[in-house]
Amino acid sequence: MPATSPKSDHAPAAADLTTAPALPTTAGSSRFGPVALVIAAGVSVQFGAALAVMIMPGVGAAGVVTLRLAAAALVLLLLCRPKVRGYSRADWGTVVAFGIAMAGMNGLFYQSIDRIPLGPAVTLEVLGPLVLSVVVSRRLVSLLWAALALGGVVLLAGHGGGSGFGGLDLLGAAFALGAGAMWAAYIVFSARTGRRFPQADGLALAMAVAAVLSLPLGVIEAGSALLVPSTLALGLGVAVLSSVLPYTLELLALRRLPAPTFAILMSLEPAIAATAGFLVLNQAMSPIDALAIALVIAASMGAVRSQTRKASA
Repeated sequence: MPATSPKSDHAPAAADLTTAPALPTTAGSSRFGPVALVIAAGVSVQFGAALAVMIMPGVGAAGVVTLRLAAAALVLLLLCRPKVRGYSRADWGTVVAFGIAMAGMNGLFYQSIDRIPLGPAVTLEVLGPLVLSVVVSRRLVSLLWAALALGGVVLLAGHGGGSGFGGLDLLGAAFALGAGAMWAAYIVFSARTGRRFPQADGLALAMAVAAVLSLPLGVIEAGSALLVPSTLALGLGVAVLSSVLPYTLELLALRRLPAPTFAILMSLEPAIAATAGFLVLNQAMSPIDALAIALVIAASMGAVRSQTRKASA
C-alpha cells in the first residue's frame, strides 16, 4: 500500500481528516502541480511493487522487504541526517510504533503479492484505510460506502473467469487484508510522527526501525542471496521506486494540497496497481475484475468526501 501501500508522512488521512490543517493554496489551477506529484508517487509505488515481484524468485518476499526497507532507510538517513537527541520517551514510542506499522504493512503486503496478482492485493489492502475512515466518521452514509466496498470484495472473491480475481489464494488474500490493517495503523502513527518530528526526520528514523525489524526475516529466507550485486541493485531500485521517490513526492505535495484531496487521490491506487500488474507482469483483468476495483475506489472516495463535508458543516 502502500502499497501500497505503503507510504510515509501521509496526510493524516482517515484518522485525522477532520482535524488536519490544510496548507494554503491559491487558485484552483495551482493544485495541478501537487495532484500530479501524488499521482506520480502512486505510479512509482505500484511499479516498484511490480519490480519487486520480478526479484522474489531469487530472495523471497521477506528478502525483498529487507532490501527495500534497508536501502530506503540508508538513503533517508543520509539525506535527512535526523537528530536523535532532545526527544521525549513519548516521541520515541511514536516513531517506534510507526516503524512497526511500516514493517508489518510491507512484510504482509509482499507476502500477499507473492501469492496473488498485484491489482487484487492492493484492492484488498485499501480496505484498511477505508474501514478506519468509516469508524472515525460514525455516520450512516459511511456504512453505505462500506457496503459498496464489500460488494467489490464479493466480486473480487467470487469471479472465476480467466486469470482474474476468482480462486484467489486464501493465504495471499489474508496477507493483503492484514497489510490493510497495518496500513490503517500506519496512517495513525504517520500523522502523530509528523507532528512530533521536523521535516522527514521521523520518517527516516521509523524507516530505520522497520529495516531492523525486517532484517532477521530477510536473512533467514534469502541468506547470502541478499548480497548478490545484481540483487542489491534491483533492491535499491525497488527502494527508490516504492519508498524514497514516492515519499518525497508526497511530502512536497502535502505542503500545498489539503488532506482530504490527498486521501481521495490515494483511493486510486488499486487501479494504478492493476495497470502496473498488466504492463509489467502481464496480469490480465476482465471487465468484472475492473468493476470490482472500481467499486472499492468509489467507496473510498465517497467515504473521504462524506467525512470532509462533515468537517466543514
